Amino acid sequence: MVEAVDGGRRAVGGAGAGLAQSADPHRWQLNMGRGVTASSQNAYEAHMIVLIVCVIIGVIVFGAMGYAMFKFRRSKGAVAAQFTHNTTAEAIWTVIPVLILIAMALPATAKLIAMYDTRDAEMTVKVTGYQWMWKYDYLGENVSFTSRLDRESDRIRQSGEEPDFEKNPHYLLDVDNRLVLPVDTKVRFVITADDVIHAWWVPALGWKQDAIPGLINEAWTEIKTPGVYRGQCAELCGKDHGFMPIVVEAVSKEEFARWLASKKPAAAEPAPAVEAAPAEVAPAEAAPAEAAAPAGEAAPAPEAAPQDAAPEAGAAQG
Repeated sequence: MVEAVDGGRRAVGGAGAGLAQSADPHRWQLNMGRGVTASSQNAYEAHMIVLIVCVIIGVIVFGAMGYAMFKFRRSKGAVAAQFTHNTTAEAIWTVIPVLILIAMALPATAKLIAMYDTRDAEMTVKVTGYQWMWKYDYLGENVSFTSRLDRESDRIRQSGEEPDFEKNPHYLLDVDNRLVLPVDTKVRFVITADDVIHAWWVPALGWKQDAIPGLINEAWTEIKTPGVYRGQCAELCGKDHGFMPIVVEAVSKEEFARWLASKKPAAAEPAPAVEAAPAEVAPAEAAPAEAAAPAGEAAPAPEAAPQDAAPEAGAAQG
């Protein structure tokens, strides 16, 4: 099976594997990634809007606090003011935050609804979580396979060997069977599990969905940039929870069509037709004694011996 997987990966081509994975996290990265799908970019934009609003509020609030503490400090003779309830001030600091929340909630809600809109999908992939691997079914295409931790990572982790980043840059983040998807295509996912709760998560796609036994959860993605995007199971599912990586390889539609054709089972050749042996033909002429009597007629009696044979028989007796 590994040979078949390697062959399928070669069929996709080395271009996808060699692309820069801009969506991967980097060392000392502070901000969230932009991602490569509409969902992830919507989440990034919403995050940036909220971040800017929070920064502005923080600058105003802490700036006012700093100014008040410096300007009206006791060393300069300031006397603490005696405040009473101020209805106007209370209304202002209540209404303004509510308006800010509404202004942020409207676009965020619209984007959140779009994240769960799986209509008009061009293809559907069923994802099933197992302890401890994933199974992918391309519904309607008669193509399915399992995806688990690649053999080299599994060998290193079980041997106790210290992993070398230069030799194994994707240690514990590579698989034997990648999920191959076409770019610029809306793909619907139906996600479930066979044993315990898992969670299918690829950060570059911008969403995470639980895989729950007996339930079907939905999600969708439309990858804009070809490349290889990695993720992991994000729900504690057992002792090998940390060894359930996910690898999505996004390729062009043409490459995907060739890969999908290479994964489909070959059609069975029809068995050659077997010629029937010719039936034996009965002899055209049958002996009179062997011929069957017509229906309703008695069979003819045997002919009597010739009379000339009687004297000879008597002579022989004498």
